[in-house]
Amino acid sequence: MLKFGYMAMILFTVFGSFWLEIVLKIGVLKRVKRVIFSILPVAIFFLIWDAYAIDRGHWYFDQDQILGIFGPFDIPLEEFLFFTVVPMAAIMTIEGVRTVKKHWKIGDEQ
Repeated sequence: MLKFGYMAMILFTVFGSFWLEIVLKIGVLKRVKRVIFSILPVAIFFLIWDAYAIDRGHWYFDQDQILGIFGPFDIPLEEFLFFTVVPMAAIMTIEGVRTVKKHWKIGDEQ
């Protein structure tokens, strides 16, 4: 069961925020291009940092808590998902608050 530890955290994040898309109809998933341009540059930066840190032995991923599926540079699948799911959850949370508080403007809308 411990093998699913990291994936469980990812799924908890998904269930904790993605419901906002359905219930509040925030429309984040309809704006795919905007989401990609928001998440991808930061995710790439941190994945490069991860690859460097793994290569140098600065940190590692506990084999008992991950599925054992690895992508480029020995980065586990869960880490790739982390750098997409967590920012997406943050965007959905912000959009959820904006939906409830009708006059709350952020970013390029001010």
